[in-house]
Amino acid sequence: MRQPYNGKLCYFSKALQTMMDWSKLARATREIGFDGLDLTVRKGGHVAPERAAEDLPKAVAAIRAEGLDVPMITTALTSPSDPTARPILSTAAKLGIVYLKAGYYYYHYKDVRDDLAKAGEQFRNLAALAKEYGMQVGYHNHSEYVGAALWDAAQFIEPLDPRVAGYYLDSCHVTGEGCAGGWKAAVHLAANRLKMVAIKDFYWKTTSKGWEYTVCPLGQGRVDLKYFCTVLAQVNFQGPISLHVEYEPEGETIEEKQANTIVNSARDLAVLKAHLTAAYETSAT
Repeated sequence: MRQPYNGKLCYFSKALQTMMDWSKLARATREIGFDGLDLTVRKGGHVAPERAAEDLPKAVAAIRAEGLDVPMITTALTSPSDPTARPILSTAAKLGIVYLKAGYYYYHYKDVRDDLAKAGEQFRNLAALAKEYGMQVGYHNHSEYVGAALWDAAQFIEPLDPRVAGYYLDSCHVTGEGCAGGWKAAVHLAANRLKMVAIKDFYWKTTSKGWEYTVCPLGQGRVDLKYFCTVLAQVNFQGPISLHVEYEPEGETIEEKQANTIVNSARDLAVLKAHLTAAYETSAT
């Protein structure tokens, strides 16, 4: 019999990027009901990448003092040649952080095969560095980048050691890229090599410039969260699930926006928990 979901429900710290006090951020996250933080360690993030060796231990200590974990970090790393790569990974590893979200690779739409080959080489090298430090790297399927449709990134992820490299599957972007049914195939493609999961929702809006991709509260858009969570349960995924609350909150001031973001996050977390409970309980029978 399968277990219920016992992994870490994490809050993607980007939603409260203006709350730079790590203790305050952790306290707000814990009060919402999360188990941990998906902490941004990148330019403009909660930890500046060039200061990871000095500041990441302080941030993690402050967060853990509030009773939360930091099972994963979100970075912009695409290659071990980045001068911040080793300091970030070595520091994270010492702190017991297991999961690393890599950065993005671009299609330049001249020779996409060449773009894909170059992205694959860089990701393989980054994965090798992660292995050196005992970390696991997940590749995020984000619209407009290499890996958006998953089939492209699969070409360089699948040959790698599954104990080190896999997917950071995003419910929103996989749906947006897959539209009618391709997203289901992509979810199943990634299911057995999941490292982390990102949860958010969106809808298509018609504008004067055409269709616009618009993020929205969880359960109010195009993402079939019931199906998505059912697949997670079927493979008994127990890794970190990161909730992304990226739609604009109401409010005139930073404080008002922070308060409304917290309200929005609590609502979305309740929706996610309900779907996870239903999916995992059904799969366990």
